[in-house]
Amino acid sequence: LVVTPQRLELPDPLRSGGRAWGLMAQLYSVRSRASWGVGDLADLADLAWLGAHRAGADFVLVNPLAAAEPRTPMTPSPYLPTSRRFVNPLYIRVEDVRETGYLTAADRSLVEWAFDPVRDLSADPGPIDRDVAWEAKKAALEVVFAAPRSTARQAALDAFRSEQGKGLEDFATWCALADHFGDQDWPPYALDPSSPGVAALREQLDDQVDFYCWLQWVADEQLEVAQRTAREAGMSIGVMHDLAVGVHPHGADAWAHRDVLAGGVTVGAPPDMYNQQGQNWSQPPWHPQALARAGYAPYRDLLRTVLRHAGAIRVDHIIGLFRLWWIPGAARADAGAYVRYDHEALVGILCLEAQRAGAVVIGEDLGVFEPWVRDYLTERGILGTSVLWFEKGEGSRPLPPEDYSRLALATITTHDLPPTAGYLAGEHVDLRERLGLLTEPAYVVRREAREERDTMVALLVERGLVGEDPSERELVEALHVLITQSPAVLLGVSLADAVGERRTQNQPGTDQEYPNWKVPLGDPSGNVVLLEDLFDNARLLSLAKVMREALS
Repeated sequence: LVVTPQRLELPDPLRSGGRAWGLMAQLYSVRSRASWGVGDLADLADLAWLGAHRAGADFVLVNPLAAAEPRTPMTPSPYLPTSRRFVNPLYIRVEDVRETGYLTAADRSLVEWAFDPVRDLSADPGPIDRDVAWEAKKAALEVVFAAPRSTARQAALDAFRSEQGKGLEDFATWCALADHFGDQDWPPYALDPSSPGVAALREQLDDQVDFYCWLQWVADEQLEVAQRTAREAGMSIGVMHDLAVGVHPHGADAWAHRDVLAGGVTVGAPPDMYNQQGQNWSQPPWHPQALARAGYAPYRDLLRTVLRHAGAIRVDHIIGLFRLWWIPGAARADAGAYVRYDHEALVGILCLEAQRAGAVVIGEDLGVFEPWVRDYLTERGILGTSVLWFEKGEGSRPLPPEDYSRLALATITTHDLPPTAGYLAGEHVDLRERLGLLTEPAYVVRREAREERDTMVALLVERGLVGEDPSERELVEALHVLITQSPAVLLGVSLADAVGERRTQNQPGTDQEYPNWKVPLGDPSGNVVLLEDLFDNARLLSLAKVMREALS
């Protein structure tokens, strides 16, 4: 029996007309001079503190921080994790692990040698290299793990393992097996987590299992610090986590939850105007009946862990709690069908865990959905998503922001579009043409993009937000003023927009053709913007002032 809240209430600062704005960041791209080539949890804490003190932001929305492979090559997409419940240890700051400060001189030298190959990577404007960063960081963390812990620290680790239970032990076992088997195919017995062979290997690889449990404890500690830092700095919400829609088909969750995931199918999305061939996300879906027979325990545990140190959670493709586009076998993405879920149970458990954590829930409710779904989510107190470019009114004209929902996170863009400067320049069309993703002649799509831009600029002129010949920066700021004219309770500003970045983080429908999820934060010319310099950036400070004044 699961007793769930009828409605998830907003926190006190957002009730009775209160509103908040925050920054949206791809954490791996936000690097400091102390990063090991990839933005980490210490950078997140600093970003939150600076965002609150220097910009007046109330939250930081980050990409999913979920676990990837424990060995290289590491899947770059944060939306294709091996586990949605546990954290990618790539985000750990080695120097912030308490035991690092008490290493012997010899062990400290080993950590410093591990850091040497990645020392200058954070300033590299090229694609982010997770593999090099993880190889270096893993070697250092193995040294720190072997160092002695105080009695209290060991007790805290033991308590964490006990609290996370079988789910953590299974995840750590899968990681140890992935290391053990390397590039070779796993024997059939190893594919079944309950087999005697896996039990024997678990005992044989006990030290590795302990290591991967320890990594999750360390990551959890650093996540706690990030959220505490955000709240103490004055943020009303703090860290807003992002929950991916599914998992890697050969990952830890697919292995541990094989009894509640559907086999032989993947999920995706039917064709739409932004991806005319449809999408196949290659992820196995929950099996509706099997998940119900399990009492929704895997789903509950997932939410409970992600929400441990969260002020809010954004649920990617929340429509998937109602129905998912299943694609059989090797069929094309447009050959799928919708399969329905018990949304009363799935949404109810989401509300229950969020209420326990004191977190706001935002549902990414874009794409194809039945009209009643948004009404249902609103009734349950779950915020929707309003993206300026997707909000259309009569005749496909921009929907007046006054007509947006109050229970929404309103933004200009998403991670699947170029930053606003690039979108205004039509770079999304140029990129899709180069990659062969257009199903209509390029001149037709380019003309439609130009008309969309001109219509939007005309709306800004009409409202007196820009003059007749606005600069790129003026347009970006005016678009943000436009969404502040909506009643939306939350407003998001992409960090890429704030510094004038033009390159998209992800081009749907591509894999190796584009450096998806590898673009470091940069200025309009592609020069790296480090965290230490971020809040001295004139464009960011100007845009932050615009947001503060609009909400004051």
